[in-house]
Amino acid sequence: MPTNTLTPKIIKDPLFLLVQSLTKAEKRNFKLYAKRLQSGADTKFLVLFDIISKMSTYQEDYVYKKMKGLTSTQLSNTKRHLYKQVLVSLRLLHSQKNIDIQVREQLDFARILYGKGMYLDSLKMLDKAKEMALENHRDILALEVLEFQKLIEERHITRSRSVKNKVEDLIDEALQTSNVIASTCRLSNLKIKMHGWYIQIGHIKDEKDRMIVEEYFRSNLPKVKVDSLGFFEKVYLYQSYVWYYFILLDFKKCLVYAKLWVQMFTKNPKFIDADPALYMRGLAYTLTGSFNTRDKKAFEKYLEIFEKFEKEHEANLDALSKKLMFLYLATARINRHLILGTYKEGVKLIPVIQKQLEVYAPLLDVHRLMVFNYKIAYLYMKNGDYNQALDYLNVIINLEVGHLREDIQSYARIMQVVSHYELGNINLLPYLIKSNYRFLDKVKELNKMQKSSLDFFNKVIQLPDSETKSACKEFVLDLKKISQDPYEKRSFLYLDMLSWAIEKLKTLK
Repeated sequence: MPTNTLTPKIIKDPLFLLVQSLTKAEKRNFKLYAKRLQSGADTKFLVLFDIISKMSTYQEDYVYKKMKGLTSTQLSNTKRHLYKQVLVSLRLLHSQKNIDIQVREQLDFARILYGKGMYLDSLKMLDKAKEMALENHRDILALEVLEFQKLIEERHITRSRSVKNKVEDLIDEALQTSNVIASTCRLSNLKIKMHGWYIQIGHIKDEKDRMIVEEYFRSNLPKVKVDSLGFFEKVYLYQSYVWYYFILLDFKKCLVYAKLWVQMFTKNPKFIDADPALYMRGLAYTLTGSFNTRDKKAFEKYLEIFEKFEKEHEANLDALSKKLMFLYLATARINRHLILGTYKEGVKLIPVIQKQLEVYAPLLDVHRLMVFNYKIAYLYMKNGDYNQALDYLNVIINLEVGHLREDIQSYARIMQVVSHYELGNINLLPYLIKSNYRFLDKVKELNKMQKSSLDFFNKVIQLPDSETKSACKEFVLDLKKISQDPYEKRSFLYLDMLSWAIEKLKTLK
């Protein structure tokens, strides 16, 4: 397997992953925090931290070698202790940046004060926590604060009793907040269900699928008035519609709702800092919608917005958000060259992406790596670099991933046949065509475009050169007819065989 392809690296040790995810500032903060805890009995966890920090891959034998005399039980206990202390130090470091941590901290302080019998001071602390939670739409936390306030009011005589309607307002607040939570829960359930539907079923394939999806969505869509919804309620509703129309292959409406999702953040910029991952997902779907509709103007606009966000916010993002930003922007930058046709310029991105990938590879799943391999292979194929394309395609085809993204594996096999045909490896094609027919039939992914493509190559390799052009003309006409089928849209988005066939026809005599 070529070393330049994007292959999954499976690293199972959670402590190693946690330590490797730390920034320089986080490591420095941990060392300062740990030194305050350090005692004769505690030095082992700090030594272990230094060892793991310098590792490129986790090797337990090396740990035993550096920490002589350490038993397996002692190492297990030391790792568990170190893991906990790293998390505690991170919580302290990020408490001023994370609203949820801040609210929970105020709530924890209030509980401590209440336990000391200082329930009036506890109520003051809870008021601060409630205001912070409601202002940032952390409704579940707000309800937890409200329920604690109600408990104190019910069990003790407080100054609130002397304020007109104070307790009644508290009850109304709790009821309103619980209603918001219920609505948010229903809408978040809907978007998860639609996402889950896509993972299991994929895009619709015929009119029967369309009717099933439409009925499923309608039956699960809560009755809501959009104008009365809060921030996250609206975002979850728009997310649901994005997935719904994505499944239906209606990419124009998918793009409309992705834009509404992003607009929620641009109108409420404080939420960009509060939940950058959700904002970036919105941008990613606007880019996906723009790419699928071939709306170059919208694609360039939202890529520019995303790159501006990267420039202004990257330094303050956590590891997860940085990983998401890399995934979305790397994919978008490849798609930009695919949509503009600047393939030669596009392949220059690949070494840059691979270098970035070295940082994020331990945190990426096989699905993400398959997508990257496919996108890069497609870019190479479009640029006529068929050998390089095959390097990435072979990784996808040889991965043992069960039923994960069989669609990508299916189109990778068609692209594999194209690449070998272009390279003149005609002797390989009979075996590959037969093998790919079997695979596509087995996974029930054989659509009209794929069948037409395999039929064409199966036919053309048996014809004399003088008849190749005529066969290619028939192939172009067949693909044009197939491309008019609304349920075949995704085939040409994955792999535009029509463009390949038209260009190929131009070269034949």
